[in-house]
Order: sequence, then structure tokens, then C-alpha cells
Amino acid sequence: MIDLRLLREDPDRVRASQRARGEDVALVDALLSADERRRSSGVRFDELRSEQKSLGKLIPKATPEERAELLKKAEQLKADVKEAEAAQNDADEETKRLASQLGNLVHPDVPVGGEEDFVVLETHGTIRDFGAEGFEPKDHLELGEALGAIDVERGAKVSGSRFYYLTGVGALLELALVNAAIAQATEAGFTPMLTPALVRPRAMEGTGFLGQAAENVYHLEKDDYYLVGTSEVPLAAYHMDEILDADKLPLRYAGFSPCFRREAGTYGKDTRGIFRVHQFDKVEMFSYVAPEDAENEHKRLLDWEKQWLTGLELPFQVIDVASGDLGASASRKYDCEAWIPTQGKYRELTSASNCDGFQARRLSVRMRDGKKIQPLATLNGTLCAVPRTIVAILENHQLADGSVRVPEVLRPYLGGRELLEPVAK
Repeated sequence: MIDLRLLREDPDRVRASQRARGEDVALVDALLSADERRRSSGVRFDELRSEQKSLGKLIPKATPEERAELLKKAEQLKADVKEAEAAQNDADEETKRLASQLGNLVHPDVPVGGEEDFVVLETHGTIRDFGAEGFEPKDHLELGEALGAIDVERGAKVSGSRFYYLTGVGALLELALVNAAIAQATEAGFTPMLTPALVRPRAMEGTGFLGQAAENVYHLEKDDYYLVGTSEVPLAAYHMDEILDADKLPLRYAGFSPCFRREAGTYGKDTRGIFRVHQFDKVEMFSYVAPEDAENEHKRLLDWEKQWLTGLELPFQVIDVASGDLGASASRKYDCEAWIPTQGKYRELTSASNCDGFQARRLSVRMRDGKKIQPLATLNGTLCAVPRTIVAILENHQLADGSVRVPEVLRPYLGGRELLEPVAK
């Protein structure tokens, strides 16, 4: 939720942000109108309540003749106060409803446009020339099946399309990735967290996932719980309705959790293998910081992601995501995209988002700096989305005989194993 004071003082900035997102600009004027009704109805309610209290003090002192008139006036004031309170509540609810539909303010340096209008900021690593090495690269599914690591056929039999089993070295590879990612995050000062996969509506709504992203969310209607698509949700809600001391910031958490996404609207897209699936595990970084430190923390999160991908010896690029491709809560987002040889292009592996005070306002997470209490800033960064990382490792580190070289950073977590080798059929 954006700061309503900023909306009143600079509505053109909010309109420009909505336009950059490709969202409804008229929502800004509707919200301004609702906010004005909210404030004016609040003033009227306060005035009537004050008058009612003053009248209440006069009645005991009045003469019998005066009391009858005062009681009649008191009865009318009681009705007026009730009516004013109802109007105030209606205006307040309408303001909240409209404000919840408004995305975060887009950072002024974000490139304007849609999904393909990102700007490449950096490129790292060297893309292998498999032709020069004398063989045609296999895709991750062919490699994974030969290694006895991935079973999508039985995943589909048991659960349907976009589900899978990680078996044998595939399961060990996931555990190695998770442990290595948590180890890096812990060394960087993050507190490891195992988070709930089911959350209440307020946690999901407060992080901004029930707006434009709602179509990808699983909802358990009978219990009114949501399955999280990222541990960002329970990590953002962890300090919900709390006031944190400024001198305790930053607070950094590294959450490991299962993630669930309906992937609505992706029919026929990335259907082969485990690149785009309904359930996966992920290590997510999450930071609570003072507002003035948010941009620096954003760069730090990106640096930790770059460190991770460099350690996995993957060629990748860093992009500044365009305004129309931002999630509702992000003011700016950087993606790290790894090269996928058989697709011949870079694909997203990690992302880092600066949400400023957007989520904190919705979740009522504030900071106390001396006598001042204000919303703080939240940021999130994917460190390891397991299936996509496995895809990138298998394809980029494959050898001509179908085996896969294990990056050095993972070897301690795989018993020192240097190669993943095909299993005998």
C-alpha cells in the first residue's frame, strides 16, 4: 500500500507509475475521491461526537424546562453521530479497497515497457561452445532421466502435469543445493528459517499476492488458507503488527519452504521437464531495513545472488525488469538469468525486489527510531529455486558421455562427488 499522503501531495507521480505498469490510471482519481470522503466524514464524526459530549455535560445542570429540549437535541445528535460513523466506516473501507488495488510506485530508473523491454545490466561467465567440443548438448530432462535423477512420467501419473519426482542423485542434488544456499546465507548474516506453507488471507493479501498474481495462487476454500508460492509471504508476515527498534535493523531471514503455483495462463509453455512446475522448493532471502537503506540493501541482495550463481559456475546475465513486468509490491526488480544451452537463451533463476514500505504498510510492520514510529522497508531475493537451478546445472555442466560435472561449491554437500554419472539400465 502506498503512502496516502504522497498520493494527495503528488497524484501525478502515482498516475505515471500506474501508466508505466500498464494499470488503470483512473484508479488514482477514484482513490483520491474516496480518501477525501474518508477525511471529511472523519472530521464530521469528530465534530458531532464533541458536540454530543458537551451536551451530555449540560443536561445534569439544566432546569426541568431546559432538560426536555436538551434531551430532544441529544436524541437527534445520537442519530447524527451514528449516521456519521457509518459514513466514516464506509469511506474508510472504500479507501482501503481501492488502495489495495494500487501497485507500488515504480522506481524512476526502471525501464518502461512490458516483459521484453528489460535492460541487461551485466553479463557473467562464458557460454560453452558444444559444437567445438564435438557433441550436441542434451536437455535437462534427457540428462536427468539417464542419471536416474528426474521422473516426470510417474509425477504426472500420481499428480498430473507439471509435477515430478527427484530420485537418487536428483534428490541428493536438491539437498546439496539447499544446504549450500543456506550455508552462504548464514555466513552473510541471515537467520535460517523453516516457514509455514499455509497462511491466512491477510498474510497473502498483505504481501501483494491477491491482486494481479491471484490467478497463480492455490486457495483451500474450506479452511480459508492459501498455499504460498514463495516463503516471502510468511517471512513478510513474520513481524506483522509489530514495532521493531531501529537499532535492531537490518533483520535478515533466509527461508526454506515448498512453493506452490498454479501457473495459470502458461498453457503450452515450458511443458517439458521441470523448468515450470506446480510445486518446488526454494531458498528465499528476506530483509527488513530502514527506508533510507532500501536501495543499498537491494544491491546487496543482488550481489549475494551473483555470488551464488558464480559459485555454481553458470553463465548468467543481470536484467533490470521493465515496469509492466513488475509484481504489484515491487518498486524495482533485478533478475539473474542463467544460460540454458538447449533453449539458446537466458532464463530467470533468481530475482531481487525492493518493496520499499508497500508491504510494511499493508502488514503494519513499523520501526521505532527514538520517538518516531514509521513503516520500514522490506526486500526479498530468491537465492535458489531448486528445479530451475538443477536445469541450469545439468545442461551447462554436461559432458559428452552423458555425465554431469558437479560444481566445486556443491561437492562437500555430495560427499565429495565430482561427477553425476548415468545409471545402468
